[in-house]
Amino acid sequence: MMPTASVESARVPQVAGGRGNFGHLLLSEWTKLRSVRSTVWSLILLVVLTLGITGLITGLTSAQWNKIGRASQISIITNPVSAILSASLEFGQLTIIVLGVLVITSEYSTGAIRASLLAVPRRIPMLAAKAVTFAILVFVLGEIVSFAAFFLGATILHSHAPVSLSDAGVTRAVVGSGLYLTVLGLFAMAVGGLVRHTAGAITGVIAFVIVLEPLSTLIPGTWGNHIHDYLPTSAGRLIISTVRVSGQVLSPWQGFGVFCLWTAVLLAAAGILLRLRDA
Repeated sequence: MMPTASVESARVPQVAGGRGNFGHLLLSEWTKLRSVRSTVWSLILLVVLTLGITGLITGLTSAQWNKIGRASQISIITNPVSAILSASLEFGQLTIIVLGVLVITSEYSTGAIRASLLAVPRRIPMLAAKAVTFAILVFVLGEIVSFAAFFLGATILHSHAPVSLSDAGVTRAVVGSGLYLTVLGLFAMAVGGLVRHTAGAITGVIAFVIVLEPLSTLIPGTWGNHIHDYLPTSAGRLIISTVRVSGQVLSPWQGFGVFCLWTAVLLAAAGILLRLRDA
């Protein structure tokens, strides 16, 4: 999804003398965010992929229950939340990665960042407002999609692997799915702010998710377990699991905390470079 020319024409509310309060900055960033067509299409794609793949995977699992093998059956019964959400999250998160990068790189590619900085010379508050606005949007939609996917999958798998929000760790896992998507979006946005190039930033974030995580599992012993669990997205996804697997170093909330720390450091670095570099 490439940035569109509509970014350039997005209305940027003027902040008198650059001294407006943070509410004005949030309004400015919300105006820019909703003015970009890629925002709408990315979020629509998130909903379609998450719910569509959840229905497809759980439907096929239920239909082929007697053919998937006892080991797979036990795995699903033991951790049904992961069975419901993992596959859809793997695809849905790609839309959030793309959108998170585009939120900031599209302004550089179109030159709209110059207009933004003329209207709001205070660069760090502008970046903070952009992050808060984007995080709220992704969190709200991410939670809606996560709960919808869970109830859809739980209904389809009910006869084989019944699960409800009252089960141990389930509510945390479903809420955590939305939280993971939110922080992932900020992580992608931070990388976009550092790289300032859409394709390069998207490639970099996806490298963490698709390349580094599988490679880290090939490292033997406790070193491999620690490296894997402390990688940003693998740490963040621990919050979605309700079962502690063999070799797991961090608890779900510890893993999510590690992911938040990675993201905070990258956002801080993006803010510093935003102040030091020319637009």
